[in-house]
Amino acid sequence: MDLFSKLQYRGMVKDVSDIQLAKKLLNEEKIKFYVGYDPTGSSLTVGHLVQIVRMLYLQKHGHTPVVLIGGGTGLIGDPRETSERSLLTLEQSLANAKKIETQIRKLIAGNVVFINNYDWLSKIDLISFLRDYGKYFSVSYMLHKETVQKRLETGISYTEFSYMILQSIDWLHLYQNHDVKIQFGGSDQWGNLTSGLELIRRVVGKNDAVGLSSPLLLKADGTKFGKSESGAIWLDENLTSPYEMYQYFLNSSDEDIETYLKLLTLKEKEEIDSILSKHQEKPELRFAQKALAEDVVTLIHGKKALENALKVTDALFSGNFNDLSLEAYNMLARVLDVLKVTDQNFIELIVQSKLASSNREAREFVLNGAISINGVKIEDIAYDTRQIPKAFERYSIIRRGKKKYALLVFK
Repeated sequence: MDLFSKLQYRGMVKDVSDIQLAKKLLNEEKIKFYVGYDPTGSSLTVGHLVQIVRMLYLQKHGHTPVVLIGGGTGLIGDPRETSERSLLTLEQSLANAKKIETQIRKLIAGNVVFINNYDWLSKIDLISFLRDYGKYFSVSYMLHKETVQKRLETGISYTEFSYMILQSIDWLHLYQNHDVKIQFGGSDQWGNLTSGLELIRRVVGKNDAVGLSSPLLLKADGTKFGKSESGAIWLDENLTSPYEMYQYFLNSSDEDIETYLKLLTLKEKEEIDSILSKHQEKPELRFAQKALAEDVVTLIHGKKALENALKVTDALFSGNFNDLSLEAYNMLARVLDVLKVTDQNFIELIVQSKLASSNREAREFVLNGAISINGVKIEDIAYDTRQIPKAFERYSIIRRGKKKYALLVFK
């Protein structure tokens, strides 16, 4: 398959402004393409992985990614379907932009260009904005864009209404000044992509710019990808630990797994087919889910983080915490109930660890042999908590039965 066909196979192509030109640029030339990220938060989520993996995949085939961080557009905000965004301050937007750039730099190395649109948008005065750019956009044209249509009943401010002009200016700027030929985005960005192409056409005339969108990634049941019971799955390990990310992908449904392997890993068709074939032989072993989870965690956090996530997974399944690293214990602190140990007696410690609802119940658990610390059963209700062994002079694991854990943290 040529590169364009490979993108189609992977489900990375939905809308194309000029399919023949797109094929020519991707298959026959080495071009610059760009993807934009507005810094509306301090971290990206796994929902952004589709575009990141696509950048890596095109880079692998010789094209140059241009990562646009929207320090300027982030001050305005792309219109949401329901309501206005809360405006960021300049300090917040630029601080978030720096954090997101740092995140992406860890994922994409080598031949890649990073640009912040605040550098040129902040230099356009109001009169120039209206005369040099606004005159190319008719109100009727803007009103017909899907993102605007969805907000007409509830209302949309002129600020957010103007967002597509700013993103169009970005596209024009990158085309004229950095020879960027292609813009990629999710299908919800198609209106902004085509607006940019229209601005290029009207300012430059005949050109070789192309816009491509990819389908929004949803789960097979129609729910939003990248959400767990506890909220969004973030790329920042301080917000979502590598263990939590591993578990999220390990629990992917069989209906979703082929789509995820194509969109979220760099594995080629032959390897994906092999994984799916092996998975179908014994689906209960979750071979494909493990391959996906290992690939994604390694991409985002590295091999060492994956090793610790696997050790935490094994420890919580087996009850053996003897070989965990300090980093693995820090992961556990994010997923288990945590109790800071002071001078509690043993029964109080069990209750405060949420392993028992009362002192009476705690005593029953102890006498029945249901309580263990670091894998050792404790059957003495008067057990001296000062004797609890500690990993790294700080951590211990207390367990009730086979599945209920808490992490003890000592000062």
